[in-house]
Amino acid sequence: MSPDVPNGVSIVLQQLKELESIASQTLQDLNTVAGAERITKWKALTASLISHSVGPQQGTAFANIHVGPSFTNDLVEEFSDLVDCYRTPLLALAKQLTQSSSPRS
Repeated sequence: MSPDVPNGVSIVLQQLKELESIASQTLQDLNTVAGAERITKWKALTASLISHSVGPQQGTAFANIHVGPSFTNDLVEEFSDLVDCYRTPLLALAKQLTQSSSPRS
């Protein structure tokens, strides 16, 4: 991992905030197609930012996340699953980075 862990944490948290903003806007206007397109662009940017601020392995791992098949006919539920697919690994990465930057006693 990069020695600049606090910067990595702030970038991951910022990207989480942007993901939540995309999700909120999409669920408000109910345009899941446009929301999915925004998430695709966001994912590419986020993978690049993680690669540069945290490390290439973490960036590649994030870029390789793919949503599994969905068998519902509910577009809002499918979009929510898409958001969760990226939210969960980002939260885990933020937690990991925060723990690695805190002093050990």
